[in-house]
Amino acid sequence: MEKKIIKRFKDFDPVHIFECGQCFRWVRQEDGSFTGVAGGKVLNVKKEGEDIIFSNTDEEEFQNFWRNYFDLDTDYGKIKEELRKNDSVMDEAVDFGQGIRILKQDPWEMLISFIISANNRIPMIMRGVKLLSEKYGEFICDFRGEKYYSFPAPEKFLSGEISDIRVSGIGFRDKYIYNTASKFVDEKIDLDLLRNKDFDDMKKGLMQFSGVGPKVSNCIALFSLDALDAFPVDTWVKKVMEYFYLHEDTDLKVIEDFSRKKFGKLSGYAQQYLFYYAREKKIGK
Repeated sequence: MEKKIIKRFKDFDPVHIFECGQCFRWVRQEDGSFTGVAGGKVLNVKKEGEDIIFSNTDEEEFQNFWRNYFDLDTDYGKIKEELRKNDSVMDEAVDFGQGIRILKQDPWEMLISFIISANNRIPMIMRGVKLLSEKYGEFICDFRGEKYYSFPAPEKFLSGEISDIRVSGIGFRDKYIYNTASKFVDEKIDLDLLRNKDFDDMKKGLMQFSGVGPKVSNCIALFSLDALDAFPVDTWVKKVMEYFYLHEDTDLKVIEDFSRKKFGKLSGYAQQYLFYYAREKKIGK
């Protein structure tokens, strides 16, 4: 019999969490639930009324891993209250994506995932990450008729030629992934050490890797290194910031600096609410 636990949390909506651009291994199922892989574990999450049903886990695993992963000890009610003060745009964006939570993801996985994300569509990013995991990752389990695999360790990408990495959705990024994995192995890099750096040094540390520019480094910092003052600017965020705040075509770095000054230590949260709101509402399209 499938293990499951039922919880009730404020400010938690699986659709908002898994479709706000921060993760690529959570797949919506036919019943509206989401199945994903993190930390070598497979989980299904479904919301029914006020209940959140977590399947394929138990209480011990939930408390030891998933509680932190879903950032359940952070009061998002207070964050939203602060963001919406004297800001009608954020007021609407927060209401629209009220169930977003920023996941605590693995830095290595985020590094490779967001290298893949550059100039790429989310479905293709998800496909690329999935195929790389099936090709180079470790088998975890069969769950509801599908096999699941862990995200590959750096050395796994070095087992063949660079061209071997070019699965669907990867394309020219194969050399970026290979070079990054090589650097990791050769220099014994530990990305967690970047957590102790200030934001600019953290970004510089991330931009040493092939295929990592300003936007990608911001994403990695926000989604895996607790840099909650990061403000990644992609196409949708650029559009919403220009549409509501700046009212003219604006350089990406100017938008990032303006946003980090405006939202301060809550910039990362603001970015997620604005990204989801802009993309779903097609703001500025």
